[in-house]
Amino acid sequence: MRSTASIMHLDLDAFFASVEQRDKPSLRGKPVIVGGIGPRGVVATASYEARVHGVRSAMRTAEARARCPHAAFLGGRFDAYREASRLVMERLQQESDLVEPLSLDEAFVDLAASPDFDSASVLDTVERIRADIAAATGGLTASVGVASSKLMAKIASEVNKPDGVFVVEPGTEADILGPMQATAIPGIGPATAERLRRVGILTVADLRSPGVDELVRLLGQSSGRSLHRLARADDDRPVMASRETKSVSVEDTFEQDISDRLQLESIIERMARSVSGRLRKNGLSGRTITLKMRHHDFETHTRSSTLPHPTDNARLLATTARRLLDGEDISNGLRLLGVGVSGLADWVQDDLFAADDDEDHATDEEVVESAPERPARWYPGMDVHHGDHGDGWVWGAGLGRVAVRFETRWTPPGPIHTFRADDPVLAAGHTGTFDA
Repeated sequence: MRSTASIMHLDLDAFFASVEQRDKPSLRGKPVIVGGIGPRGVVATASYEARVHGVRSAMRTAEARARCPHAAFLGGRFDAYREASRLVMERLQQESDLVEPLSLDEAFVDLAASPDFDSASVLDTVERIRADIAAATGGLTASVGVASSKLMAKIASEVNKPDGVFVVEPGTEADILGPMQATAIPGIGPATAERLRRVGILTVADLRSPGVDELVRLLGQSSGRSLHRLARADDDRPVMASRETKSVSVEDTFEQDISDRLQLESIIERMARSVSGRLRKNGLSGRTITLKMRHHDFETHTRSSTLPHPTDNARLLATTARRLLDGEDISNGLRLLGVGVSGLADWVQDDLFAADDDEDHATDEEVVESAPERPARWYPGMDVHHGDHGDGWVWGAGLGRVAVRFETRWTPPGPIHTFRADDPVLAAGHTGTFDA
């Protein structure tokens, strides 16, 4: 453990929802829920205005609608989230060479890796970073924890959420951690928490009572030993500047079960192109292709095939994934399908004489440029442009109509106009959506 509070954990507040509120003036200060908007959707992020109604991440969208029916339910725009995340990570990397991103909206930073680090002025450093992030991203806020370990820094970032800072002074870690619920320790999910509750362990202080052998018997070798240490705030994990990508995958949950094999093969083709584009963009290839299938009864199967050599070829990925589907009974329909590649490498050795064409080598951007401007599906929240009215976003869609609110992050709240879904002057931007 360090003698100074020099590890920072930064967590952007309600990130996806905050980006939507930033870019949609009419939603500022109102409940916003981002995620799957179909009947099987799941909440990815809820704004704080929605959280007061009990809406939480990973909640079924149907339940979120029941709890907060007046919220704006949006399908999400990954391009906007990735761009905001890029700006944040660039600012963190200016502060330290040791930045460990955990996701688009959170990262660890080793402040002591900076030659200018001064433990006496850590609060000033944090406030400067937060102000720079807000300026660069158009007002997004971040909650920050600073401590002598990654464990305590992450826990500290939750203390004064949203838009707050908490510094754990060295030597106070165990005292701060003890009264907290055991679930405050990352890795203790509902199942582990229930197992601990059954033996009378509710708080972190309770977790310190059993010996390591007893915890191992209760939770297994790895979890038992890890929690025995973490309950005592014993965490010497370093901030790792590089997090190796283990796999690249795409999956989709369908609004209705699909049993048509040709339709599923078409979806596999699309997913394979998307995975191929992401591999190429990151200079990666992979040997193991995995098809993930969730049946109507929620039973999930995965089928994998390992190639002789790494590939990023969309046609080969699709062919292999389709072959994996051939052996599956889909007569009762699939509710989810996914294509992934693992066993990653930074080189490719395909068959030099394998058939290939421009489509297989197209990047994500090239695929988007060649696609029709009108999407197959309009969804709430997506960016649109109208030849006469300018830029806006889909407020609602259905029955062959699209309602668009014309406003951007730089304009006042705008009016809503309704158009035919096939209006030739209504075009969509390039955005990614959550599974429905």
